[in-house]
Amino acid sequence: MAHSFTQEYFQIPSVTRAYTTACVLTTAAVQLEVITPFQLYFNPDLIIRRYQIWRLITNFLFFGSLGFSFLFNIIFLYRYCRMLEEGSFRGRTADFVYMFLFGGVLMTLFGLFANLFFLGQAFTIMLVYVWSRRNPYIRMNFFGLLNFQAPFLPWVLMGFSLLLGNSIVVDLLGIGVGHIYYFLEDVFPNQPGGRKLLMTPELLRTVFDTPEEDPSYFPLPEEQAGEFRHDGGEPNDQGQ
Repeated sequence: MAHSFTQEYFQIPSVTRAYTTACVLTTAAVQLEVITPFQLYFNPDLIIRRYQIWRLITNFLFFGSLGFSFLFNIIFLYRYCRMLEEGSFRGRTADFVYMFLFGGVLMTLFGLFANLFFLGQAFTIMLVYVWSRRNPYIRMNFFGLLNFQAPFLPWVLMGFSLLLGNSIVVDLLGIGVGHIYYFLEDVFPNQPGGRKLLMTPELLRTVFDTPEEDPSYFPLPEEQAGEFRHDGGEPNDQGQ
């Protein structure tokens, strides 16, 4: 069973696996009182004056204590992050990481003015928004109560947050940033006079993307083990 779990775990796409694992471990660390939320939340003053740079990342990793809200958010995060990575970002890990960076930076900038402490939920909504706009014809069912097309999903989630008595500022932030990314990446480049503005840095491509094989490349004879030499003879054990 342990082997099966490990095998399933490593079949999860790398970015989804890394982000979901970081969120679960962060929540577990808070639950076990290894760290506290006060060490994680977004605080520009502490980041700038006390150089607590980790807060730029940790505020995206904590979804609250174990409970319904945490499970709801982590399930949606895992599901839609994975569907994006295996769908429209399949084979484009660098582009997916760049979307993470783009969304994280924008949310951090907006967070300066919105007085938000944790941005993980907004980030999840951003992922849901981008997926929903790229899959507009998929029919959704929300807890067996509502049937609707995929593009309405972020708004349904926002309405659900409102019913639970939560602030919808976080949801609006996620929808707003998701729409900015979707417009710049999918809409504007296809408009008359439009062009692609979001260019993934080559550094990210070097780190995350596997280089494609050159179709014009032919290995040298000594690399063709078990094949005939160019002079028609068969290779011996010494490669002569």
